[in-house]
Amino acid sequence: MADEKQFVHLHVHTEFSLLDGLSQIKRLVGRAKELDMPALAITDHGTMYGVIDFYRECKKQGVKPIIGCEAYLARRGMHDRDPQHDTKPYHMLLLARNQTGYQNLLRIASAAQLEGYYYRPRIDREFMAAHAEGLIATSGCLAAEIPRMVEQGREQEALDLIGWYQDVFGTDNFFLELQHHNIDQLHILNRWLVENQGYANVPLLATNDTHYVLESDYDAHDTLLCIQTGNVKSEQNRLRFNSPTFHLRTPDEMWRLFAEVPDALTNSLLIVDQCNVNLESKGYHLPVFPVPDGFDTQTYLRHLCDKGLRWRYGSRADDPDVRDRLDHELGIIHNMGFDTYFLIVWDLCEFARHADIWWNVRGSGAGSVAAYALGITNIDPLRNSLLFERFLNPGRVSMPDIDLDYPEDRRAEMIEYCAHKYGEDKVAAIITFGTMGSKAAIRDVGRALDMPLPEVDRIARLIPTTPGKPVKFADALGDDPEKALPDLKMVYENDPTARKLIDTARQLEGITRHASTHAAGVIVADKPLGEYIPLNRPTKGSAEDAPVKMVTQFTMETCESIGLLKVDFLGLSTLTIMRKACALIEKYHGISYNLSTIPYRPDPDDPETTRMIEDTFEMMGRGETIGVFQLESQGMRRMLTDMHPQRFEHIVAGIALYRPGPLEYIPMYNRRLHGEEPIEYKHPKLQPILEETYGIIVYQEQIMQIGAQLFGYSLGEADLMRRAVSKKKRQALQQHRGLFVERGPDHGVDADSANRIFDDIEF
Repeated sequence: MADEKQFVHLHVHTEFSLLDGLSQIKRLVGRAKELDMPALAITDHGTMYGVIDFYRECKKQGVKPIIGCEAYLARRGMHDRDPQHDTKPYHMLLLARNQTGYQNLLRIASAAQLEGYYYRPRIDREFMAAHAEGLIATSGCLAAEIPRMVEQGREQEALDLIGWYQDVFGTDNFFLELQHHNIDQLHILNRWLVENQGYANVPLLATNDTHYVLESDYDAHDTLLCIQTGNVKSEQNRLRFNSPTFHLRTPDEMWRLFAEVPDALTNSLLIVDQCNVNLESKGYHLPVFPVPDGFDTQTYLRHLCDKGLRWRYGSRADDPDVRDRLDHELGIIHNMGFDTYFLIVWDLCEFARHADIWWNVRGSGAGSVAAYALGITNIDPLRNSLLFERFLNPGRVSMPDIDLDYPEDRRAEMIEYCAHKYGEDKVAAIITFGTMGSKAAIRDVGRALDMPLPEVDRIARLIPTTPGKPVKFADALGDDPEKALPDLKMVYENDPTARKLIDTARQLEGITRHASTHAAGVIVADKPLGEYIPLNRPTKGSAEDAPVKMVTQFTMETCESIGLLKVDFLGLSTLTIMRKACALIEKYHGISYNLSTIPYRPDPDDPETTRMIEDTFEMMGRGETIGVFQLESQGMRRMLTDMHPQRFEHIVAGIALYRPGPLEYIPMYNRRLHGEEPIEYKHPKLQPILEETYGIIVYQEQIMQIGAQLFGYSLGEADLMRRAVSKKKRQALQQHRGLFVERGPDHGVDADSANRIFDDIEF
């Protein structure tokens, strides 16, 4: 394509213009790449939800990302909330020209949500003018202020406003926007803009109000609008786009439409050259943790751990295995830059301890001796063969994540403390996005098509509900017998109405549907969060008395990827119940328990405790575990009645086995536990590692130990192998199998045994 015929779309809505844009980012950018467009913009309505995902996908596909937003401009002031005058703000297209412009976009998007929200996230002219540096603006679409003035015959006011915008943004950074859709007012507006271009020599810019990728997506997008508004497609007076022209038009199409104003097209390339924003992020933005005089974060963490080591291990504190392990961990923690992280979590636990709030740690953080010495965890990693590298591995650079459970009735106190400690402007809840799964899409589309509810329900019920991994149409209607749904395929092939329903739902599958708030996580930073990310008002359904009053516009994964700290404050009803139970035990029996003293193993010096533990295991063996966290499902109770657990370790193994994959090992585990089947090891060297679990690989730590002790892996390498196994990364698994066969002989493991061992690991 000749340079003079190139064009870049600078007015583009993705799926993050919720229920208004249909363009999924990967598909959108892929289409721009296919059309040989050098760049592409993202300008979602009033928010910046998708800008990081968009930026990274553009970089991945070799398309220059232009970061923007179609803001909402209050008709009066952004704090005015009169239902007669303030419910319909104007649109305002803004593009970041440089880093300053991006920072101003963040401020605009945040203030619109946190200060100006009234039906829509709004700013006003005054706020926009104060944050105009580094931005490019346009006169906007038909819903913008200048086009409304022209439509109302207020032409002199429109000309005056154009001059004001030029003063605010600079004469080179404000453009008169031309669009070409089948709307009469738009053609009138375009003529007026072209005729008045000479006023102060304002440059023109051609755009397409893009809401979906291909022209053929029009009907699916129209259905999406019905889902947004609750209308049915047969209604005449409803929100609709009156022509299938709101797609990512090709450069040839745009040149045909705007042939009489070629500068409006070439100006899109001029803007692309001016816009240079870098959203790559390096380093971490951990909160500043105050340490006593004479310490820095590294030496203070060492001081606390040394002190805690004597508390935890007593006379063994200086034993080489204990001391070397702590030194090893602290070295990794410091080299990865996480001294502050451990101090922050320690401080939270200290507050909880002094406030008499129970807490529990779940996950791989229990493998840290440093965390154990700090009093964050209560399980000795050395006694329980837990590996630090599973939690924190220099070969896998990621923020550590210690999952902290609190009683659900005390969780808010912990978050309040965090906000008070580090500053309310540095703490925010985390946004999450719900997407439209296949089953939900069937129901949503069925309502939009006004199909009889029983018929829609009948078709939706043909798709099973599978938590964590919803069924996709491609699998359900495909030829893989393990994934296909024969009944759904039969309905699809034989019922034209059902086929239309499913085909439309299929186009909407995976589209972002709504925003909500993460149940547990908060983001904490060293500076006001608005300097790093756009912020959102609390989402619908958030508690009015929530201790944090703002939400990130980026998801948890995105926040962490740009170096922000996520802390989980998980509310667990089990802890609330346990606390109340312990209070009742103390009241009626005079025995005081807490999380550190509740017995879970027989005590040879205490017959009463031993009897109580034995009675508890007998109850579990009868499946009497309703209300017991992780043990109350029907499947778990059935497993326990077959197992008849006798030790705490049996319960731990049962929970680990009760998941897809190892689930089928449960009968073998139970038979071996009860001596009904001989224990077999694929190699004698596996016995010390797998003896506790009767020759069966149950825990990911065992996978790491096998890699380290039988095949010469470092624990860091073993952790990477473990992650490859858990994520089913086929290429990585093949590489590790090759390493097993290659390294095995050096450690006394022949190739055949290495392959058989890896078969078990891979499964």
